[in-house]
Amino acid sequence: MLVVVAPAVLRAQTRPSGFATDRLARIDRVMQQYVDSGQIGGAVGLVLEDGRVVYRHAVGWLDKEAGRRMTSDALFRIASQTKAITTVAILSLVEEGKIALGDPVSRFIPTFAHTTVATKSDTGLVVKPATRSITIRDLLTHTAGISYGTDGLIAPLYAAKGLGPAAGWGWYTADKDEPICTTMERLATLPFTAQPGEKWVYGYNTDILGCVAERASGMPLDGLIRTRITGPLKMNDTYFFVPTGQAARLATVYTSDSTNHAQRAPDGPRGQGNYVDGPRKSFSGGAGLISTAADYARFLEMVRNGGALGGVRILAPHSVDLMTHNQSGTLFDSTGARGFGFGFQTTERYGATGMASVGTFNWGGAYGSAYYVDPAEHLVIVFMINQLPNRTDIAGKFPTLVYQALVASRR
Repeated sequence: MLVVVAPAVLRAQTRPSGFATDRLARIDRVMQQYVDSGQIGGAVGLVLEDGRVVYRHAVGWLDKEAGRRMTSDALFRIASQTKAITTVAILSLVEEGKIALGDPVSRFIPTFAHTTVATKSDTGLVVKPATRSITIRDLLTHTAGISYGTDGLIAPLYAAKGLGPAAGWGWYTADKDEPICTTMERLATLPFTAQPGEKWVYGYNTDILGCVAERASGMPLDGLIRTRITGPLKMNDTYFFVPTGQAARLATVYTSDSTNHAQRAPDGPRGQGNYVDGPRKSFSGGAGLISTAADYARFLEMVRNGGALGGVRILAPHSVDLMTHNQSGTLFDSTGARGFGFGFQTTERYGATGMASVGTFNWGGAYGSAYYVDPAEHLVIVFMINQLPNRTDIAGKFPTLVYQALVASRR
């Protein structure tokens, strides 16, 4: 376990740390147990309090077979953690008047003008026209009715178009030799799983937004994100494909086998992926980025800080409020205990997300990573791992271990 002072660009603490050092040490021991038992290959945990690092620890292996230990600056495939960054890019364009939340998606991708919905009947698949246009807001909240195309009813149709089960785990596009807008134009010709606004359905929504961002800005998504977000925030280790010379820093993907032990994942879309050697043409706004724990924590600290960090403003505070407050009613959680804003799950009742305070927003990635931002406690919690599928519960235990070490609460 390492306790350090973060660079000056992160906001200074206004009081001594609320964490007990001996309790933070418990996190080290638990993480090491998962490595020693063979359940995981390696992981990195990072916690900021008031913008300062109070916990940072790397455990296990970056590449066990090659004998390389995990490092705190390891590169990880962050999959759906990309969604929050793409959402910020979209909202920056909203702030400029280039996009409106109520805009139909077809304003930017004409093939979305006449979408359809698949339903099941006694005679099989029935495809009906959508009852209304899909909007930017629908995509931001995952209420457009768009899945990843792996559902049994529509999977064959998606596979025939190189999507769904034909695209790795459905969300994967890093191996595609075409721009993301070409893929999303093709997606629009396939039936979706629910009518717009009727259900919360997790799927290609943010990839579509990535194409919208390209069309609205006139820039490829990688350049837009670099210009508006990662560049200004000095997130120098965040990109869609690993730069030349940095491949040795990329964490190896492991997979949980039937006995819950980590085995090296195969090459290809359902394993190591094409983030080093690939076409480098598809910038997936929903699942494509590579990052480090420190870089992603900087991004989250900017959001926690109301849209600015280190003298650089990325979004207005009111735009951040839209992201971090429930925008989905009870479509995400019928009990109302949790909600979904723009890119984030939100905690509406204490206990709905472990020990996290009401107002906490969080999400994670398909490779097992997870993050939490707790404004009440001034915390950013990041857990990075690349294991797919990951049948362990370490990502869920990590925030609990962080909260048990917080003995001077602000609540």
